[in-house]
Amino acid sequence: MSTISLKNEQWIKILNFLQACPHVYVGQEELCRRFIEAVLWIARSGAQWRLLPEKYGRWNSVYKRFVRWCDQGVWHKLHQHVADDPDLEHLILDSTIVRAHPCAAGAQKKTAKLSKP
Repeated sequence: MSTISLKNEQWIKILNFLQACPHVYVGQEELCRRFIEAVLWIARSGAQWRLLPEKYGRWNSVYKRFVRWCDQGVWHKLHQHVADDPDLEHLILDSTIVRAHPCAAGAQKKTAKLSKP
């Protein structure tokens, strides 16, 4: 899948929201932008975190930050913030466009049968 890159106008709107969010540490803006683009790449591709291209950073670091933001409700707040903005409408991700991992298809789990002594 191709890389994901935000337009400068889109990034500025997202950055303004993130800087106003009390639980978010933006740090270096270019690294924060790369993180947002990495999350969008994962969401759009449906790939496993380990398959994140190196240009977005180490997959485990991106994943940990993603989970932290999930726990703090940052993604939900960001979604609400940009939901009405037509410039960002293609960035909104929901369950209708995110593919589930193949193991989430509902197949029966294989369990080892224990033999009775």
